[in-house]
Amino acid sequence: MISSLQYINVTGSTIHVSMRNLAQERREAGGNLIKPHNGPLSPLCAGGGTLEPLPELGNHAPSAGCTKMAAPSESTEQPGLRRRKAAEAPTRAAPVGPGGAEDEEKAEAGVSLQPGSFWLTRIVLLRAIAFIYFVAFLVAFHQNKQLIGDKGLLPCRLHLENIKRYFGGRIGMDALSHAPTLFWLFDWSHVDAHLDNIALVGLVISTFVLVTGCANMILMTTLWILYHSLVAVGQIWYSFGWESQLLETGFLGIFLCPVWSLSRIPEKTPPSRIVIWASRWLIFRIMLGAGLIKIRGDRCWRDLTCMNYHYETQPVPSPLSYYMHRNPVLFHQFETSFNHFIELVVPFFLFLGRRMCILHGILQILFQVLLILSGNLSFLNWLTIVPSLACFDDASLSFLFSSKEGLVKDQVSKLQAQESAGEGPPKTYGFYVRQLVNVALGVLLIYLSIPVVLNLLNSRQVMNTSFNPLRIVNTYGAFGSITKERTEVIIQGTSSSDPNDPNTVWEEYEFMCKPGNLTRRPCVISPYHYRLDWLMWFAAFQTYEQNEWVIHLAGKLLANDNATSSLIAFNPFMDKSPPRWIRGEHFKYKYSRPWGSHASEGKWWIRKRIGPYFPPVNLQGLKKYFQSRSWPLPSSP
Repeated sequence: MISSLQYINVTGSTIHVSMRNLAQERREAGGNLIKPHNGPLSPLCAGGGTLEPLPELGNHAPSAGCTKMAAPSESTEQPGLRRRKAAEAPTRAAPVGPGGAEDEEKAEAGVSLQPGSFWLTRIVLLRAIAFIYFVAFLVAFHQNKQLIGDKGLLPCRLHLENIKRYFGGRIGMDALSHAPTLFWLFDWSHVDAHLDNIALVGLVISTFVLVTGCANMILMTTLWILYHSLVAVGQIWYSFGWESQLLETGFLGIFLCPVWSLSRIPEKTPPSRIVIWASRWLIFRIMLGAGLIKIRGDRCWRDLTCMNYHYETQPVPSPLSYYMHRNPVLFHQFETSFNHFIELVVPFFLFLGRRMCILHGILQILFQVLLILSGNLSFLNWLTIVPSLACFDDASLSFLFSSKEGLVKDQVSKLQAQESAGEGPPKTYGFYVRQLVNVALGVLLIYLSIPVVLNLLNSRQVMNTSFNPLRIVNTYGAFGSITKERTEVIIQGTSSSDPNDPNTVWEEYEFMCKPGNLTRRPCVISPYHYRLDWLMWFAAFQTYEQNEWVIHLAGKLLANDNATSSLIAFNPFMDKSPPRWIRGEHFKYKYSRPWGSHASEGKWWIRKRIGPYFPPVNLQGLKKYFQSRSWPLPSSP
């Protein structure tokens, strides 16, 4: 019976059945093609499926979505009528064809991906890396001229000249190794223009990758070189651990991409599993390094008391940290214990199979989100999320993508089907070259990881250090010690001619985000980064002799320098004559108690003066100080 059917042609969701042969088969069988029954479906409909009537076959035809044949019951229609209806069937019974609304809904629900591939993971990783690059270059464009420009607080031209002088006055391999930067190739008389151009090119490229989700090795290498050039001349402004972390993450991003193609799904360049595992190795080192430096560092981490202080003393608190600080002691102990669990135990989930690896990624991302909400740690936590994304394969990330035909999820599904059928793209010479490059990358990363692993195992572990000039594999860590009291340097100016007069009125400068004005609400700026605010936090528990740039800042403010004033939130002398004197005062800051008397007055902070941080200075008195450091003496407008 089954063999007598001429064809069953499935195109989209329409089934064409030869009605002539069906009628002939029925006559030969004596009227009944197949006796109806309530048992299992015939072999043609094995596997189930909903049966709905087609007009040409009455109530016993298979549904439009089923490619199996059900058993029809005896019909009383005349043969001529059946033949006429059969001729009309292709027109009358055709459902919504491919591209119609019903097919789109089925496609949305029907595309599922198999685990073990990383096409979508690559898109997510590239966009995440591009986002961090975008923020970093945006910070550079807004702040670098004022910090390391021609008239910056620490001009990078002087820094490069010192390096050149140290290596015998020549720009050789030693100088390039010490500071790998494009600035060695530039004319140093136009440093500001070069800083702006590097930042702008970085912004354009990172925006393109972020929006499109595609990149090639050329674009990602350009981003890496540009940012490396800034870090190499950034001095203390770029001395944070996340600068090296971004360079390492960006370096891995280079090898996620094809050399030339800008396709989001470059079929001939599948994502390298070596790069995926290198990203997992990165997040493993970040978290384990942070956990070990805490256990080996400040005793409060072992006593579970560090969180009693952290929210109040961290560099740039957020509004939520004000309230988190007032949580019960037992809650702070739980937080510290949870921190140890996330940093010392969860990293090993990476090596326990797919499900535990995914669990690791989820826990790490949630942990970083908590840190983002409770503090302004620049783009550090956002950046730490990036390698965690490598814990997820296409199957686990597919919910982020549309299933519509022709889009990336559908393309990946087809690639997986081809691979399962052994019908993937042919292996070309370039494919084998790329495989060799990936293997070489893996060998390089293993070799560069040796001193990093030895450092992790060392009881005298150091954090945020690189053992190679290109910062390809680095050590990481955060908050190995916790300050128990918050101190702040408050810059003040006066128009009085006598700074020692008890009646002198001193007016305070306000920074962008660091605590100063007692009534100003803590800010929310992450992932943006105010570099001057962070260095002021470090300077507060050091001396001005250890931070000479603080005196340079005072000199700039004495001249009402516009560029420097753009780094702070409020200059009390901006619309009037410059101050005659500038001084630094040292204060101890504490949170006010919510619903307490100070809070009722609108104060987020209370403070107590410790003493002078640096004595009153004026431009004339700073002349020799500036000359000895080759800083140009600011002139009043």
